[in-house]
Amino acid sequence: MAVKGAGGTNGGIGQFFIGLIMIIAGGYLFLNAIHIRHEFHLGYRLYSFGTFNLTSGMVLIPFIFGIGLIFYNYKSILGWLLTGASLIMLGFGIISSLQFQLQDMSAFELLTILVLLVGGIGLFLSSFRTYD
Repeated sequence: MAVKGAGGTNGGIGQFFIGLIMIIAGGYLFLNAIHIRHEFHLGYRLYSFGTFNLTSGMVLIPFIFGIGLIFYNYKSILGWLLTGASLIMLGFGIISSLQFQLQDMSAFELLTILVLLVGGIGLFLSSFRTYD
């Protein structure tokens, strides 16, 4: 019985593992070079309707009323609706306030990261081809 390569094909097992190691190394270096900042605070503008700005603090008002209604009557549909909508709006506001920045690096470092990541993907995928 012949030993099969990656994915049950006659492809190279060496290419598979080298590509996988390159993907992991390049992905780690790339993700390590990204800095994430946020601008979320109680006065942060989440949404705007014309000239009216809805801040993150204003979103807490229906949340507080919703929690109060739930504690008064846990079957209150309005309470659950207010609480759920406020939490969804806060979640979207937090996610939309994130800013991703790539740290300062030389062209050599960036090219090394990209060659590891993209080259690893190429080697990894080519290991699934059959070689005759």
